[in-house]
Amino acid sequence: MFEALSSKLNGVFDRLRRRGALSEADVTEALREVRVALLEADVALPVVRDLVNKVRERAVGQEVLRSVSPAQQVVKIVNDALVEALGGGEGDDGKRGIDLNAPSPVPILMVGLQGSGKTTTSGKIALRLRTKDRKKVLLASLDVHRPAAQLQLQTLAQQAEVTSLPIVPGQTPIQIAARAMDVGRRELYDVVILDTAGRLAIDEALMEEVAQVKLATNPHETLLVVDAMTGQDAVNTARAFQDKVGVTGIVMTRIDGDARGGAALSMRAVTGAPIKLLGAGEKLDALEDFHPDRIASRILGMGDIVSLVEKAAATIDQAEAEKLAARMQKGKFTLEDYAAQLKQIGKMGSLQGILGMLPGVGKIKQQLNDANLDTSILKRQAAIIGSMTAKERRFPDVIKASRKKRIAAGSGTSVQEVNKLLKQFDDMSAMMKRMNKLGQKGLMRGGLAALLPGAGNKRPF
Repeated sequence: MFEALSSKLNGVFDRLRRRGALSEADVTEALREVRVALLEADVALPVVRDLVNKVRERAVGQEVLRSVSPAQQVVKIVNDALVEALGGGEGDDGKRGIDLNAPSPVPILMVGLQGSGKTTTSGKIALRLRTKDRKKVLLASLDVHRPAAQLQLQTLAQQAEVTSLPIVPGQTPIQIAARAMDVGRRELYDVVILDTAGRLAIDEALMEEVAQVKLATNPHETLLVVDAMTGQDAVNTARAFQDKVGVTGIVMTRIDGDARGGAALSMRAVTGAPIKLLGAGEKLDALEDFHPDRIASRILGMGDIVSLVEKAAATIDQAEAEKLAARMQKGKFTLEDYAAQLKQIGKMGSLQGILGMLPGVGKIKQQLNDANLDTSILKRQAAIIGSMTAKERRFPDVIKASRKKRIAAGSGTSVQEVNKLLKQFDDMSAMMKRMNKLGQKGLMRGGLAALLPGAGNKRPF
C-alpha cells in the first residue's frame, strides 16, 4: 500500500534536499507536486486541500527556511500532517485495535458491503482475540441472504478454534443476534462477534437491517469492513455507513493489493471514524493494528522498524534464530539453513511487505528485483530442498546433472527451478560472506546496498 505515493513524494523531497537552501517559491513548487501526487493516489480532494494548506502554513515560516536543513524540516512537517490525516497526532489516545472495555459478553457488530472481506475479517478478529487477548469468543453469522454464508463462518470458527453459534434454519437476523447474546451470557463468553449480511451496493434494506440489529444488541464496537482496492468507493461506503448507522472503527482489507492508499488517507477525515485494523491476505493471522505514525513513516520512505520487530518477535523461533546466526558467523550456511529461513519468511508474510518496512528500500528496489528475491516460489523451493539427501543439503556442490533430475522429479518441479534455487543459495551465501567481511561498521555505512550482488566491487560507503 502507498507504493506509488511513496515513490513520488520521495522524488519531490530528494529534489528539495539537493537544493540546500530553500526559498518560499521552492516550497510552493514542491507542494504543488505533493498535491498532484496525493490526488493521483486517490486521496479525496478536501483531504488533499487541507493537508497541503497545513504544510504550507508551517513550512514557509522563517524558522524553517533559515534552518540548517530546511528540506528535512519540510519532510518532518509533511510527516506530521500525514499522521494527523491518518488519525494520529494531537488528541490521539494511543489505543489501537478493538476496545473491549465493557461488561462481558462484549458485542462486536461487523458491517460492510458484500465482497469486502467482512466474514473473513470476523474470523481473523476471533483468532486474534483468542490468541493475543486470551478471550473466549463466540462467532455468529446473521447473513440469511447469501447462500452458505453461515457455513462459511462456521468453517472459519473451526480454523480459529473458537465457537460458532449453531445454525437454526428460518431465523431472522434479529432472532439470531438475540440468541447469540443469550448464549454469550449463559455460557460466559468474553466476546460475541456478530457478522451481518452485506449487499453489492448500499440500499435502504441493508441499512434498515443493520440498524435494527444494532438497536437490539447495543454493540460496544461497530466495525465497518471496507476493501482498500475500491479506492474512493471505499470512502463513499464508509461515509454512508457512518451517516446512516454509525461506526466506531474501520477495518481496511486487501491493503496488499492497493498501491495507491488514498482511501486510508481519506477515511478518518471524511468519516471521523478511526481505522483500527488492516488486513493483508487471506490467512487468518493476516491482521495488524493501524498505527498512523508508522504508516506515515512508510509513505515517506523512512521505514517501519517497530512493526518489523514486532512481526519478527511474534513469528520467529528465537532459539532457532540464534543457532542460525551462530552458524552464519562461522560461515557454515547450508541448504538446511536456507530451508529454515524460507520457513521463517513464510511465517512473516511476503518478502515485499517485510522489505517495505525497512528505511530507504524504495531507492534500491530495482537492485532487489535484480537479486531474484522471488517469494512466490518459497513453497516450491522448500519442496526441492526436501527432495535432497542430507549430504546434498549440507554439500550442494555435489549436486550435478543426474542428481538435479532426481531432485526435480521428487519435488514435482523442473531442473531449471532446481538450478534457480541453487543460484539463489549461492547469492545468499555470498551475502553472508559480505556481511562477515564488512562487519557491523561496514554495514552501517553501506546499508542494504552493500549486501546486494556486485557490491563487493564497490566501496561500501
